Amino acid sequence: MASKLLTKLGAIRVPEITANPNLLFLNAARRLLSHQPISAPRPPENGKSADKIPPIASSLNDLEIAKFSAIADTWWDSEGPFKPLHAMNPTRLAFIRSTLCRHFRKDPNWARPFEGLTIADVGCGGGILSEPLARMGATVTGVDAVEKNIKIARLHADLDPSTSAIEYHCTTAALTHSGGATVVSTINRSMRAFATTIVVAEYLLQWLPKGTHEWSSFITPEELVLILKRASIDVKEMAGFVYNPLTGLWSLSDDVSVNYIAFGTKNGH
Repeated sequence: MASKLLTKLGAIRVPEITANPNLLFLNAARRLLSHQPISAPRPPENGKSADKIPPIASSLNDLEIAKFSAIADTWWDSEGPFKPLHAMNPTRLAFIRSTLCRHFRKDPNWARPFEGLTIADVGCGGGILSEPLARMGATVTGVDAVEKNIKIARLHADLDPSTSAIEYHCTTAALTHSGGATVVSTINRSMRAFATTIVVAEYLLQWLPKGTHEWSSFITPEELVLILKRASIDVKEMAGFVYNPLTGLWSLSDDVSVNYIAFGTKNGH
């Protein structure tokens, strides 16, 4: 997923984003929840991950865009297909708030600690992350390859004066300014991730439609570090997300075997 989103770094089609984005947030939601119809979960061949880093020359295909267009109306249904993202959002925001406040020397106790920051939310979907970032004071631009997602995001943002200034564009990539920061949220390509996100979440508990996740699109932390390094981004911090089935809440952890999030800074030139 991250490899796909990084394919067009430096080849941006949206002038508003390239002006001076302090932060590029690669939101894995759209790519990681893309789904291809399958009859039953099948583990990777020989139960092993590929040894080679996935190529970064490709991007989202028409099938993936069409699939997300079909479920775009459910982005703000907290009990719908995107329920896991809604549940995880507070924990993602806690990580983002902590790392960005340290990097940009902001007070995390302020109600609007992101004042003065420009954030590009890549793969923003219906805007479920863009909106809280805007409420924290950031100037936010959300981008997504699915036009219907962008329409839903715009309509929802306009319902609240604190989010109505968010700019949404239908495109696929953005550029981190030198000295800025990048945050990537994604899923590890591990057997444990296959078991929990596909076998358990989709087939046993049926939290998500069957075929929601595509295991081959997941990316290991090691691969992510190398991919970001190619874009002159050094990963400074990484944390995993752990779900507590008793409370229904997510928390940050050192366990990055399934869901994880990484923070990196863009090198100056």
